[in-house]
Amino acid sequence: MATAAKKASEFVFEWEGRDRNGKQVRGETRAAGENQVMTTLRRQGVMPTKVKKRRMRSGSKIKPKDIALFTRQLATMMKAGVPLLQAFDIVGRGNANPSVTKLLNDVRMDVETGTSLSAAFRKYPLYFNALYCNLVEAGEAAGILEALLDRLAVYMEKTEGIKSKIKSALMYPISVVVVAFIVVSVIMIFVIPAFKEVFTSFGADLPAPTLFVIGLSEFFVAYWWLIFGGLGGGLYFFFQAWKRSEKVQQFMDRLMLKLPVFGDLVYKSVIARWTRTLSTMFAAGVPLVEALDSVGGASGNSVYATATERIQVEVSTGTSLTAAMTNAGVFPTMVLQMCAIGEESGSLDHMLGKAADFYEAEVDDMVAGLSSLMEPIIIVFLGGLIGGIVVSMYLPIFKLGAVV
Repeated sequence: MATAAKKASEFVFEWEGRDRNGKQVRGETRAAGENQVMTTLRRQGVMPTKVKKRRMRSGSKIKPKDIALFTRQLATMMKAGVPLLQAFDIVGRGNANPSVTKLLNDVRMDVETGTSLSAAFRKYPLYFNALYCNLVEAGEAAGILEALLDRLAVYMEKTEGIKSKIKSALMYPISVVVVAFIVVSVIMIFVIPAFKEVFTSFGADLPAPTLFVIGLSEFFVAYWWLIFGGLGGGLYFFFQAWKRSEKVQQFMDRLMLKLPVFGDLVYKSVIARWTRTLSTMFAAGVPLVEALDSVGGASGNSVYATATERIQVEVSTGTSLTAAMTNAGVFPTMVLQMCAIGEESGSLDHMLGKAADFYEAEVDDMVAGLSSLMEPIIIVFLGGLIGGIVVSMYLPIFKLGAVV
């Protein structure tokens, strides 16, 4: 507790001064106060001329792509021979997000005090998951940290790339539906009532489609607050339940795999992430049973997380990985065959990596195909929706023209 309190009261100070040779030097130090900084510098043979506490800016949320970028930068610098602490300092200074800079400074401080890099990362599980920490620990133990950081960077870049493609494929139709709802709401609340006043002056019976649209408009005008509030609140509580409730997550994950058009895309992306994760862990020298601990969660789907738990239990009792995956019943034949070849030839990580490459390419092709497929569907949807409203409101005018 005392250590935590001490760490919480430290600040970052920027300083300038002259060393024993009279050369101008500058840097930054984490300390509890200005006097402590000056004392530390004098012990190091530096005569401080200026000490100023750095004003910490509020940064944005740290995203997985920020961690992927940091991992790539750290791997590159370590391959170039830059010492670990200096690499942390360079990456932290060069990052545009103050939150990432603070996180890296905190990790660096832990490493400076003698903590291993993997142990320092484990203190921040929100940003460095078990897979990340296990690979770093394996790299430290084998003395190949820079190689495993490079492998980890490749893994994170590929998985983030898949997530980005899935989001882009889903975002287009969702955004169109949202815009269509807003446009229809504006028409119902502001435009249709003006037509209603004109039609009232006709004193004639209106066609059924026109009466339906006017009735819908009256409902929008009377209960717009209930429609928008109920829809917004319903979506908010639904996504909160999806995030927090395990049963809702399982239901939605199963549903996502069964969707008519997007289900196959989600399925292939999950397979790509599953095989890529296991390939990366196994190639790093992590034992198979231990590697399976991280694979299920990394797949991003509770169906495969549950299946991975069953596979782990079977493998730990002596069943081959291929047989356990076959028993799970959620993997395609191609992955099972490549896994069997990998086990027989002793190149399981290579074969799983090839399977991941194949399914990542499949995801790329499907996203490109869906983009071209969705455009005409969306045009027909919007045309039918807006066109139906327009025709319904002009039917009485056409009817009046026919009478005249």
